Amino acid sequence: KLMKDFFELINKRQSVRSYDSTKTVEKEKIDYCLNAARLTPSACNSQTWRFTVCMGNKAKEIANCVSDAIMNKWANDVPVFIVISEEPYNITAKIGSKLKAQDFRTNDIGAAALQFCLAATEQNLGTCILGWFGQKQVQKVIGNKRKVHLVIALGYATENYPIRNKIRKPLEEIVTYIE
Repeated sequence: KLMKDFFELINKRQSVRSYDSTKTVEKEKIDYCLNAARLTPSACNSQTWRFTVCMGNKAKEIANCVSDAIMNKWANDVPVFIVISEEPYNITAKIGSKLKAQDFRTNDIGAAALQFCLAATEQNLGTCILGWFGQKQVQKVIGNKRKVHLVIALGYATENYPIRNKIRKPLEEIVTYIE
């Protein structure tokens, strides 16, 4: 039962590109998603992320940072954007990052973004993780000069927005078992 429910959730989660601009996202639902993201594992429990919730006029400003003539024209209808910027490592993660030449923040922020999106799906909200944005423009809107890794569009999908079948490579193409 649990596995079936989990796979139903991940199959329902998709990148929504059509939002109902007339529906407000409830703060309780946003907080639910943020709490799910907060509980994401991170290197040495460093939690090197900052979530900035942009609504109202700030959401419109972020929409301008993530859309242009080519990409994300639908962003103007998004009621909420979650901007994920990096925070400094704790001392243990900082040392580990240097010793192993790994940037743990990128992995940790990606995991937190996914956990946020799965929680949003559970709350019947649509999301789209965006990497196409103007770094300096987003930093200016949110008043934070730290590197912005991702922006998540959040809202209610337009009525009858279809859940698309996932097109993914088969396991045989992406998995190698070795002993």
